Amino acid sequence: MAQTLKFGNKTWATKVGSTLAYNDENGNYKPLPFAFTRSTSATRVNKEGLIEVVTNDRPRIDYTDTIDGVLLLEKAATNLIAYSEAFSNAYWTKLGASATSGFTSPDGTANAFKLVEDNSNGLHTFYQNASFALPTGNNTLSVFVKPNGRNFFQIRTGSGGGIDNAPLYANFDLINNIETTSSTGVLNSKVELYANNWKKISITFNVSSSNSVALVFQTILSGLSAISETYQGDGTSGVYIFGAMLEQNSVASSYIPTQGSASTRVAETASGSGNSEVFNDSEGVLFVDEKQFVSASEYWKGISISDTTANNRVFLAHPSGVNNQTRVIISSSGFTQVDVSTTNYNITIQNKIAIKYKQNDFSVFINGFEAFTDTSGNTPIGLSELAFDDGAGGSDFYGKTKEIGYYNTILTDLELETLTSYKSWTSMVNELNLNIIYNG
Repeated sequence: MAQTLKFGNKTWATKVGSTLAYNDENGNYKPLPFAFTRSTSATRVNKEGLIEVVTNDRPRIDYTDTIDGVLLLEKAATNLIAYSEAFSNAYWTKLGASATSGFTSPDGTANAFKLVEDNSNGLHTFYQNASFALPTGNNTLSVFVKPNGRNFFQIRTGSGGGIDNAPLYANFDLINNIETTSSTGVLNSKVELYANNWKKISITFNVSSSNSVALVFQTILSGLSAISETYQGDGTSGVYIFGAMLEQNSVASSYIPTQGSASTRVAETASGSGNSEVFNDSEGVLFVDEKQFVSASEYWKGISISDTTANNRVFLAHPSGVNNQTRVIISSSGFTQVDVSTTNYNITIQNKIAIKYKQNDFSVFINGFEAFTDTSGNTPIGLSELAFDDGAGGSDFYGKTKEIGYYNTILTDLELETLTSYKSWTSMVNELNLNIIYNG
């Protein structure tokens, strides 16, 4: 058994246009880089937990929810909010509140604002009256917040605007980092933790017809507050705010800063690692530790080894909009040998998946369990490339990849179980980005 390709697993090397996989058999290091493209800048969370801008065509190793780092690949997204940070700008209307600048933000500089309620009995909000028409389909509205006297916060929309079930809202507990309640029409809500007690909160909703509508952020008194809650302000309490973003997406993607107009981060690609000497046509194992960004409008996003066509490939795919389904397709000489879907695995969290192939001997292991086995079929021929796509250059993968490994001989069931399992309770909890509630 030899692992002829390694990628990630806490070991990262990048430069413009490339991120490095390698072969280190017998202590001889051989580079097997992925070609990487992204023709705009983008942001990531660095090892210090701070948001930073990454220049064009440089891969992003992101540390948002892991100390080990992941390769972050995202589809194109546009932040439609023209002033994502300048909350003192007239673009943002304040009602029963004021915004003052000069506070440390999630990027480590003094460009965050403090939203402070006045002492009136009414709403305490800042909002954008949507000087743009919302795009149809799923939209996600997000903002970074940090408590400063008020521990609950609400994201809501105005009426109409083509939003299903508008007006809609979600309340967030900024101490316990949870969404406490939301209205019909909120398809998804989320709290993501950042350094220095910052949280990124978001809601996703559907827009049936393109129209303008108010987008509102406001302090509230409790997690069960109704929409548009009025209360007696004390003139000092509020929250810190940073980085508002509205995108046509089913999830909140990485932050896109804007300074007076909408801004777009283009899609990323990574492909071309390996060669015919790395991959064995007769037998092998493809191992990945990754999670997928899922959207109902996307399909067959995945990772593959192939002959650069769909005729010969081992393809780990994720069907359209199905959060609990992983699909494995193995083709030989243009004919499908294996096409199996495994369910009950949430592909939006980190999963360890191994695909074994050999003449009349195929299996798939996920998180330590054998999910599929087949004893009939031929193996691919001419395998020459590992890519974050369907093997033929389409259906680019979007998600977070912690590790990829390729073995040029098959592994035993025990070895596959071990490879896809976690080594300890703590490592499992940490890698799945969970909180240890009790450990005694």
